[in-house]
Amino acid sequence: MKAISILGATGSIGTSTLAVIRAFPDRFRVVGLAAGHDAKGLAAQVEAFRPRVVSVATPEAKAALSSLVDVSGIEVGVGEEGMAAVATAKEAEIVVAAAVGAVGLVPTFAAIQAGKDVALANKETLVMAGEIMTREQKARGTRLLPIDSEHCALHQCLVGRDPGAVSKLWLTASGGPFRTRPAATFAAITREEALNHPTWRMGKKITIDSATLMNKALEIIEAHWLFDIPGERIDVVVHPQSVVHSMVEFKDGTVLAQLGRTDMRIPIQYALSYPEIWETPLEAMDLKAAFSLGFEPPDHARFPSLHLAQEALARGGTTPAAMNAANEVAVQAFLNGEIPFTGITEIVSDVVKNHASTPATAIETVLAADRAARAQATLACRALNPA
Repeated sequence: MKAISILGATGSIGTSTLAVIRAFPDRFRVVGLAAGHDAKGLAAQVEAFRPRVVSVATPEAKAALSSLVDVSGIEVGVGEEGMAAVATAKEAEIVVAAAVGAVGLVPTFAAIQAGKDVALANKETLVMAGEIMTREQKARGTRLLPIDSEHCALHQCLVGRDPGAVSKLWLTASGGPFRTRPAATFAAITREEALNHPTWRMGKKITIDSATLMNKALEIIEAHWLFDIPGERIDVVVHPQSVVHSMVEFKDGTVLAQLGRTDMRIPIQYALSYPEIWETPLEAMDLKAAFSLGFEPPDHARFPSLHLAQEALARGGTTPAAMNAANEVAVQAFLNGEIPFTGITEIVSDVVKNHASTPATAIETVLAADRAARAQATLACRALNPA
């Protein structure tokens, strides 16, 4: 049985991962679970899987967890140290990194340093510190397996292929809920409208990122580090049906695409079973049913996030970390009703433009850049909403 730890266990990817594990009870066992503040959700998972180590964000959440479920015989950690304990649990063979945002950076790096394979759903980890992460992963001889549907698709298309034969990586984007909405009305977009994604059901942060296309911006940088392809050879195409999850264009002009249902349990199962391919318990795609595949270029004027990613990647160093930090702050401010929808990319652009990039040679350097960018983005949010 493969032993698994999960960072972000009560979130969308974490719960989907546990659904996959439930479907294969004779092949997996859960040894570690890390959650944030959701003590009630974690308590139900502890009851079902009885891991050896768990973690929550605060002492208050720890107290709540202990009041909801029997934790005798279970190590209960708190904060970043607790997450690292889950990530480095001795028995764990693979760590599912599904914590949302920069909070996942340190524990994911700890997992790699401990020689664990990592199934990565936390794209921010590679955006912030891709050079450090991939260097350590190669030095340890571990595997970094993408769970994002787009990067999982690219992984499947590239397995066994000569990297030198690749001409371009194509990331597909649904276009989000505002693909055809007039740009002049973007300032009036509400929280509820932005959270209404047309094809995927995800957590709030990534759903807003999908609405601004910042998710694709982050995925460009992630793909660069995962597959060692220069940023100028990674592009985005809008595909509203979300059937084709990504494509690889080869030098001979052929294009290899991966198709699948919009269900995150599919890429999760792929990462957890790799290099084997197991039969899915999910309903297969009905290729005899009538459906269309449409593609169109993204509107960079309406969605400037894509250019921001290419700029950040070209500048290198700590610039991608600053971009990610500013986006996290701005997205939360929008969700809190503090800035308009258009303020998200405005703030991120301002932070990227003014960031004094330094080489991203150590995790501490990246975290310092993250803190500085968050402070700058917070000030920018207040300037947009002086009340």
